Amino acid sequence: MTRFTNALTQIALVAAASLSSMVLLQASTASAQTPTSFASGASYFSAELANPVEKTTKIIQGVVWQCEGTVCSGSKATSRPINACSRLSRKMGDVTSFTTRSEPMAGEDLAACNAKG
Repeated sequence: MTRFTNALTQIALVAAASLSSMVLLQASTASAQTPTSFASGASYFSAELANPVEKTTKIIQGVVWQCEGTVCSGSKATSRPINACSRLSRKMGDVTSFTTRSEPMAGEDLAACNAKG
């Protein structure tokens, strides 16, 4: 009878460990899929425009931009920062500052961003 009891105990422990692992995996997957919160300032790209625009949301080459006034926030995408900036500039007007996460774009790159050629 003790072998049977030990086997049941081991099965119960394995089942509990498996269930715990599944719950942790589900929780980490759910948090990774949470959309970027633009309101909380958690955007990947941020830009300051030279001229204000109406409140708008635009998808430009895979980047979801939310703009209001002179401030725009963009979601993470596969675009290089200079490309995301250039596309935003073409669609929304000149960009006076551009930041990727917390890294501001250098002056010469910002000038290239606004070159519409």
